[in-house]
Amino acid sequence: MEMIGREADLAAVTRALSGAGALVLVEGEAGIGKSRLLDECLATPGLRERRVLVAACPPLAEPFPLGAVVEGLRPFHGRLADLRLSPLAGALRPLFPEWAALLPPALEALRDPRETRHRLFRALTELVGALGVEIIAVEDAHWADPATLDWLLTLAASRSRDHALVLTYRPLDVAPGSPLLRLTSRSPAARVSLEPLDVPQTRALVEAMFGAPEVSERFAAFLHEHTGGIPFALEETVRLLRERRDIFRSDSGWRRRLMEELSVPPTVRDSVLERVARLAPQTRAVLRAAAVLAAPAEEALLGAVAGLDEHGTRDGLAGALAGGLMREVERGAFGFRHVLAARAVGDAIPAPERRLLHRRAGRALRDGEHPPVVRLCRHFREAGDVGAWSEYAEASAELALESGDGHTTVATLHELLTTAEHPLERRVRLARRLGEAVTLSAEPLSELGRKVRAALGLALADPELPSAERGELRLRLGRLKLHLGEYEEGLSDLEAAVPELEHRPTLAAQAMLLLATPFNAAWPADRHRAWADAAVRIFAQVRSPAERLVCLNSLAIALLLLGDADGWQVVSDLPEAADSRLERRELARGRLAIGQLATVWGRHTEAARLLDTAAELVEDTGYRRVDGTVAIGRARLAWHQGEWAGLAERVGELAVSESADQGTRLEAALLQGQLDLASGARVRAERRLRRLLASVGPSGHADPFTAPNAALGRLLLDAGDVTGALACTGRAMDVIVGKGVWLWATDPLPVHLDALVATGQVAQARATVSAFAAGLAGRDAPAPAAALLVCRGIVARAAGAEEEAAARFAQAALAWEELPRPYDRWLTAERQGHALLAADRREQALAAWSAAQEGFVALGARWDADRVAHVLRGHGVGVARPWRGGRRGYGDRLSPREREIVARAAQGWTNKRIAEDLSLSPRTVERHLSAAMRKLSVTTRTALVAASAGLLDADS
Repeated sequence: MEMIGREADLAAVTRALSGAGALVLVEGEAGIGKSRLLDECLATPGLRERRVLVAACPPLAEPFPLGAVVEGLRPFHGRLADLRLSPLAGALRPLFPEWAALLPPALEALRDPRETRHRLFRALTELVGALGVEIIAVEDAHWADPATLDWLLTLAASRSRDHALVLTYRPLDVAPGSPLLRLTSRSPAARVSLEPLDVPQTRALVEAMFGAPEVSERFAAFLHEHTGGIPFALEETVRLLRERRDIFRSDSGWRRRLMEELSVPPTVRDSVLERVARLAPQTRAVLRAAAVLAAPAEEALLGAVAGLDEHGTRDGLAGALAGGLMREVERGAFGFRHVLAARAVGDAIPAPERRLLHRRAGRALRDGEHPPVVRLCRHFREAGDVGAWSEYAEASAELALESGDGHTTVATLHELLTTAEHPLERRVRLARRLGEAVTLSAEPLSELGRKVRAALGLALADPELPSAERGELRLRLGRLKLHLGEYEEGLSDLEAAVPELEHRPTLAAQAMLLLATPFNAAWPADRHRAWADAAVRIFAQVRSPAERLVCLNSLAIALLLLGDADGWQVVSDLPEAADSRLERRELARGRLAIGQLATVWGRHTEAARLLDTAAELVEDTGYRRVDGTVAIGRARLAWHQGEWAGLAERVGELAVSESADQGTRLEAALLQGQLDLASGARVRAERRLRRLLASVGPSGHADPFTAPNAALGRLLLDAGDVTGALACTGRAMDVIVGKGVWLWATDPLPVHLDALVATGQVAQARATVSAFAAGLAGRDAPAPAAALLVCRGIVARAAGAEEEAAARFAQAALAWEELPRPYDRWLTAERQGHALLAADRREQALAAWSAAQEGFVALGARWDADRVAHVLRGHGVGVARPWRGGRRGYGDRLSPREREIVARAAQGWTNKRIAEDLSLSPRTVERHLSAAMRKLSVTTRTALVAASAGLLDADS
């Protein structure tokens, strides 16, 4: 792996060691990369042929004199017999008893120990010279014994030496009075002081570890914050994340699962604790206090938590700063250099002492001028003081909700409710506040939502729960279940909550409107509409402006989703602005949902305006929970309007986003499949669409935004699987017919009619179109109206009325153009061409096809462009291939080079061997393997080999 951020340092050390007799010093804190730099330097072409003595100094309490040098010389044993050593070398026998047969006789003992040491140093120097050593590299010289350092001093002082000296060491770990200080104070040929990596360098290092530039700036900043940019900590952390699958590879690159903090890798933990163990007791006490506080703290606060007097605190803090574990984060406030070190120290504190330290921290912070409720909540929780914990937890939860951090609000209340014993009054209050917070949260809840569902379920099952509280808790639980995709259970809870909320009309109206929204496939539209009417009847009892806005938004959304034009009248009654933050968030939610529904209706101008307004309100109010919904709403509109540039990348991010809700990810997956199909990546499109159908089909959920039936039906019809296409589109039409919501038929019905006609079911096709027309009567819905014209054209063709069909298709194409929905326009023009040809209007047919083919090319719909081009060529019309003259693309198929590489990987070859065999670089091999994995939707080398097994022998 290449060196990141050390290019200039590497060049300086290499240049210095290339000369004779140089002294080179490489300093930096633990894990900064000193040894790695030295290894890279010695491996450079100019130095790799040099003979190097490496003396690595271990952190022994009592190191053996010259032990590191002795161990560094042992590998030269095989050359000893060829050397012509003077009698002086006999002084080495005590150091190398196993070399006795190869060394000169032992020398006469000397009375003065200084003379003995000098003779030994001379003998070592002679041996090193006889062996032809050109570079002496001493690693971790701060741990070297005094004898080794004295010998190095004699070498450095010698003017006749031929070998270079290079030392790596930690300046902060050099003991006062160490001989190393006399050595480092000399004027070296090069002195390199390594610093932590910055965020861009952190990103580059992680990308180098992955072998691909797919690491986000946000992930890099997250890693940098926790590791302080220390390369060793970074590498160990990333390895641990991969081993635990906390990071994973998706179609859009490497991603991390939602996490607030990193686990401390064992190697990092042990390194930190080894350093701490060598410090003075008062320094260790200050470090433990800083770890417990987990935030920059003044000297007095550190002393209070550590239990030290002023003198002990000052000495302990000085030792922590001198040891490099802590730093002055801001003027007068001190903290750890990086988060992982703090966590390593904190995790090692015995539980009883940790509770004591947290109790001291809580009391010290509570007595301050401005008590920090969030920190007090944490300290009293860890101290086991449930009363104080509850007091500050509820205060911090309220503060978090006001600031827009709903996730913290929910997490704080959930932890408090489920991990401590409370009296009934507090237990009920916490459950109610948790249920309300989960509704108001501005952040996606993910796994936390499922934990809250379980907690609210237990609260409802509590026999001591007052009956007056049951309705609200059941409403919150039902709504949460809907959010989590548990539609049948959620609706059942909501129906049960309505009579329990008879005395609370505002909450009863909310429950009714949730029941009015067609989430599930089983209920007919009339049942949903009945609940909407019931809600309207009690609207007058809803007094709060914010609550009334919630009800009006929910009513508009339910009606528009049901295809009821009355919903637009409700929309016109909604306010344009609001004062409170809560109301502005509700305006954002309403405009966002209504904007998406305007797209379904085909009211694109209105959709764009509503989505833009919603986005402004989201930004203004920090309503982060709906960021993904804003993005997917705009993406869907872009798909329909033919604005496809960069769309695949945008929806690819959303499809795997941990911060987006399930509906957003599913809709993004549908857009991915549609884009894949249009671009010609049919294998990948079918894989995506089938996977999506399997995930949304059995859930009982009804959602026109995530149904893949139309796209998959088109693909199956093109492959000749008419029966499969009929079954696929039939599933979607069964829901539409059963619910009576014909607005949703815009995309699946034309494909379903194609399948019906292909199987001879013309009468059924005609009857379905009549029902579609009746279902749209009186509605200003341009998209379904254009689809109705297409459907009437399909039925006319099936009856042999080709002129009528051509006219219907022409009307539909114009209607699609006015929306605009260019992809549908050109698909309809393609149909028009076939009808015109059947009506013996060949020139007009060719003109329609030519326009469609050019339109598909402009969109990037290669699959469709190729299909129409094939028809045109069949009628003698020459069509240029737009991709000629450039590099050929392969869609979701493996390129010839990718096939070569995957075939060798299947034989167990390493990247290096593949690279050598094909005259490529290992990075290029890795890039091709990554591309093959993306095309085949796999994440491991083993899965790649398995998935490609059938593709290496036949063209996909």
